[in-house]
Amino acid sequence: MTTPRKKPTPSRTMRRAIVAAVLAALAVSAAWYWNSQRGATDEGAWRTATVERGDIRVAISATGTLSAISTVTVGSQVSGQVTDVLVDFNDKVSKDQVIARIDPSTYEAQINQGNAQVASAQASLRQAQATLANAEADYRRKTELGAQQLVARSDIDLARAARDQARAQVNAAQAQIRQQTASTETTRINLGRTVIRSPVDGVVLTRTIEPGQTVAASLQAPELFTIAEDLSQMKIELAVDESDIGQVKAGQAVSFTADAFPDRQFKGVVEQVRLSATTTNNVVTYPVVVTVDNGDGTLLPGLTVNAEIEVSKRENVLKVANAALRYKPAEDGPAARPQAASARSGGNGGGISDDLARTAATLKPDATQQAAFDAAIAAIRERQAARQAAPPRGGNSLFGGRGGGQWSAGGEDGAIQAQIRQRMLERYQQDFAGFRASLDEARRRQWDAAVSALVGARRAPLYKLVDDMPQRVMVRIGASDGTSTEVSGNIQAGDVVVTGERARQ
Repeated sequence: MTTPRKKPTPSRTMRRAIVAAVLAALAVSAAWYWNSQRGATDEGAWRTATVERGDIRVAISATGTLSAISTVTVGSQVSGQVTDVLVDFNDKVSKDQVIARIDPSTYEAQINQGNAQVASAQASLRQAQATLANAEADYRRKTELGAQQLVARSDIDLARAARDQARAQVNAAQAQIRQQTASTETTRINLGRTVIRSPVDGVVLTRTIEPGQTVAASLQAPELFTIAEDLSQMKIELAVDESDIGQVKAGQAVSFTADAFPDRQFKGVVEQVRLSATTTNNVVTYPVVVTVDNGDGTLLPGLTVNAEIEVSKRENVLKVANAALRYKPAEDGPAARPQAASARSGGNGGGISDDLARTAATLKPDATQQAAFDAAIAAIRERQAARQAAPPRGGNSLFGGRGGGQWSAGGEDGAIQAQIRQRMLERYQQDFAGFRASLDEARRRQWDAAVSALVGARRAPLYKLVDDMPQRVMVRIGASDGTSTEVSGNIQAGDVVVTGERARQ
């Protein structure tokens, strides 16, 4: 007789399932930890970036307001009641077009009064002329009788005085006529001013009067209309911060957007950098005028714009992420220890030669000039090769080589750096004297400016990853767009540089 098998109880089955689930979770955790450790080992101890060749665009941001290039405020030189307003907002007007009228009745009455006064003065003149003719005849008769001793000399003197008095009255009457005529002409001019005309061809932006309104021009001309002369050409007045104004020059390209047209980007050109600084809450800004082509009439006066002024655009240059320039090794880390120069770290003599070659290419030299430049470059590179082959002596190197990594360390005195730059500049002037002498005046100035900029460029350390170890190299710093920075020196495209250290496990 066989004994029947007992069925497992539900509680025992549940315990087995829980144990299996826990074991599976532990296995998954162990696998995740092992994979993460292996990934961290594969990634290495450094966060890196690659040196690339590309373009860098440096722009300054600013805000401003659109307006017409020329805006004319039309006022009234005379007082009176407005009888007609012939234009409205947005109306196009032409020069000398009648746009409003003021009641002319007051000035018409003054003209009639002036005409009457002129007529009265003319009558007085004729009367004075008649009196003068009589006085002159009396004076002549008495003069003749006096010669014959027939009248007393006192009578002759009285006749002369009467004649002179009559002449004075004629002159006074003539002056009265001129005065009344001038007064009438002034009134006639004011009568013409009761007709308000547009001084320019343009568009009416504002209108501040209505028919029946009275304008008073006793102290200053009241503003009746504002007319934009030409909206096909507009301007923006940007407020540029004092820290950026030194980079802004006339002729630079400007791109801007307006909230009214969020999907469009517009172009302009810097026309003027004004010297009238404005201080608001201790912030100093300078007005920069930008001209804009508005041929399609899209842009409107008064729009607020967000603009970018392109102050520099470097094409096909070496650039590196800004994080690589911010990286500073820990004092006890491997990057902080001095690195021995290796065959792979040897450069091309600091990279200034390459920068000068690019500058020379922009000058478009002829065959003779190019030959002179190539000869100077060859001499420089031979000198650099000889310096690199020589045993290291420590100290600074002007043109690269083994000592180039220690150029312009943070503890160097500013005066020493200035002297070194001056010696570098003098050396380059000697090396390229023949090439420079073959250039015309304009290209010579361009060459001198480029050489001075290269010699005076700021320098900073980069940590290039060589054989999985960071090696400190000094590079020249150029333009930066906030994300990447132009670099040149003992570095080339494809080099891997350190941007940070990973946490040690």
